[in-house]
Amino acid sequence: MSDHETVPAEVEDESEIPADHPRYTDLVTRHRIERGVEKGITHLQGMHAEGRGSAFDYLLGEETIPSADDAERVAAAHLLLADRPVLSINGNVAALVPAEMIALADAVDADLEVNLFNRTPERIDAIAGHLREHGAEDVKGIEADAHIPGLEHERAKVDADGIYAADVVLVPLEDGDRAEALDAMGKTEIVIDLNPLSRSPRVADVPIVDNIVRAVPNITAHARELADADEATLEAIVADFDADAALEAAEARIRNGF
Repeated sequence: MSDHETVPAEVEDESEIPADHPRYTDLVTRHRIERGVEKGITHLQGMHAEGRGSAFDYLLGEETIPSADDAERVAAAHLLLADRPVLSINGNVAALVPAEMIALADAVDADLEVNLFNRTPERIDAIAGHLREHGAEDVKGIEADAHIPGLEHERAKVDADGIYAADVVLVPLEDGDRAEALDAMGKTEIVIDLNPLSRSPRVADVPIVDNIVRAVPNITAHARELADADEATLEAIVADFDADAALEAAEARIRNGF
């Protein structure tokens, strides 16, 4: 029997998953995605995306590798230096780390904005409501009164005083062409993606190759540690970062196991 088969498929609550299960984190994330679909906040395609990510995380050893932790610290520095930081939230992000994204927003004084590939008023309302249930006071992305240049489709819709005006954007689990479009707008992009070969992390200023359930709390922890750092210290952290080296380190871990 495989690790995946040791937990019944009919588990109703993630608290029922044994904490000492060798694939505990993977089982919890799958459970959250399933519940997200049931609540109408996650699209069915999000289940496929989560499956791909799970495979890469398995190859990474299901842990935050040193290069990812370094990138998470750099991300925190960028967000603390930003004038208008925004954290972008799609259906998978809302299902997996709602409270964690709110905690990060509080730590770096950032806005939360819902942005969806498969955008409907019902999903926007469901995600905004889900975030409010977890403590969010203000959620952007409902007005969607601006468009990202060069993009068609619903994911081009953003708030004029949110992502459109942001200088630093955290875009976890992002699709590649929207990441490229945001890059073309001159924004500093922080991308969380478990595949170091996909377009999103390759256009990012700060690619974080880590599971979002680990990455977001890690960025928050670094932000709190750096909260009293002066601007020069934060700028030095940013300047020392090598995005290509971070991607190469992640690819080496996936290919070679070290």
